Amino acid sequence: MGNKNQHGKDEAEQGLVVSHFGVAVEVLFETGERRMVKVKRNSGHVVGDQVTVSGEVLTRLARRTELSRRDARGGIHLLAANLDVLGIVLAPGTPSGFLDRAIVAARAAGLAPFVVCNKCDLAEAEEQSRATGSVYGGILPIFPLSAATGAGMEPLRDYLRQGHRGAFVGTTGVGKSSLMNALCPELNLKVGALSDYNWTGRHTTTVSSLHALPGGGELVDTPGFRDFGLVDITAPELAAWFPGFEALRDHRCRFNDCRHRQEPGCAVRDEVGSGTISEERYLTYLVLLAEVEALEEAAQRRNWKK
Repeated sequence: MGNKNQHGKDEAEQGLVVSHFGVAVEVLFETGERRMVKVKRNSGHVVGDQVTVSGEVLTRLARRTELSRRDARGGIHLLAANLDVLGIVLAPGTPSGFLDRAIVAARAAGLAPFVVCNKCDLAEAEEQSRATGSVYGGILPIFPLSAATGAGMEPLRDYLRQGHRGAFVGTTGVGKSSLMNALCPELNLKVGALSDYNWTGRHTTTVSSLHALPGGGELVDTPGFRDFGLVDITAPELAAWFPGFEALRDHRCRFNDCRHRQEPGCAVRDEVGSGTISEERYLTYLVLLAEVEALEEAAQRRNWKK
């Protein structure tokens, strides 16, 4: 239980949500103590939240960043809070466009993206890593490695231990679980059964959990976090975050709301014409732009119906 003040009331203690079980969260306090706190099933608390706890009352502090995903039905799910990096895991078979989508989503959420090219013990993955480096090498960190053999893992560990708190996203089959296990050996340990607390019991599974890495850094394990749709991104924001359009910070379009199609004075089309931005990158942008515009139109229709 928490500490009492001189009036016999519970003192507010500050801590960090490190696991979420649906009906309870595990809080790591500044003293190093860990304690379970009951919450409502749809309380809105997520791993990474800074909180204060007074007795059984949990209060969330302001978040610096939020990592969300849009599911196939259009619903938005908050996955974690107060991260600063997002690792995008690639392997042979990763769908075209996934990396760009993930980079945009990370940057829009205030997270610094980095790329993990996994399974580089395979020739096909080595080629994918070289191709990825040729396009994105000057834009963001890239780590070619093999979680299965351990080759190339140390540079990634060095990066994460610089005090980063992050998570990984990757489509099915890229080896995200193997990567997490290689970095966080304690993931193989069983979490204590909640039945000890007379709650919903041993069948409740962890929604997500935060793990401290040996040597420094933290990773959030987010089961089921694979593909995701862009969340709350406008068409102008897409161009600001799209990888390869970084030169636009110095060269602005004539119109602030330029969508980079046929508008006069478009800096993007000028960069494409000069070869600074490749035609392939531009076409990929147009595909994502169409998706963002469709989401914006759907949101407008929902608002009209209210």
